[in-house]
Amino acid sequence: MFRHILTTGSVLLLSVGPALAAGEGEHAETFLESATTWVAVAFVIFVLAIARPVGRLVFAALDNRADAIRNELDEAQRLREEAQHTLAEYQRKQRDALAEAEGIIAEAREEAKRMQSATQERTEQMLERREQQALEMIAAAEARAVADVRALTADVAIEATRRILTEVVEGQKGDDLVNAAIEEVPAKLN
Repeated sequence: MFRHILTTGSVLLLSVGPALAAGEGEHAETFLESATTWVAVAFVIFVLAIARPVGRLVFAALDNRADAIRNELDEAQRLREEAQHTLAEYQRKQRDALAEAEGIIAEAREEAKRMQSATQERTEQMLERREQQALEMIAAAEARAVADVRALTADVAIEATRRILTEVVEGQKGDDLVNAAIEEVPAKLN
């Protein structure tokens, strides 16, 4: 920008020179007496006086704009890093959730296996108890049947003995023999 101002000032000075040369023939004005010279000098001074504060303002505006752009870039970079961090965190949480879900599924499967084996074991124990009860009931029924058959056999034997003895032996002696035989039968059956 300063080059442009200096170039403009140089062009003005160069343009003043030919104008002075053209005016030398008519009226001899010196270079310092010429109004064009003083206008050019005043313009150069004005440009130099304005150039420094204007240059500062322009450079300050450019610096502010550069700072604003730098701040925006820094903010964008910070937001990008934050977004990447958040993405990584959510991906980690997703992996953790999947691992936890797999753990829960594996635990549920193990629990189902334990429950199945426990149920099977309880069923087997119940069947064994029922089988044992059935065997005990059969044994008790057999014992009752044997006892009933023995009792019936004893009753039949007693009745048969009574008839035989009654027919063969009559009177009191026959009754005493029957009673003695009846008393001996239970002792012989057991």
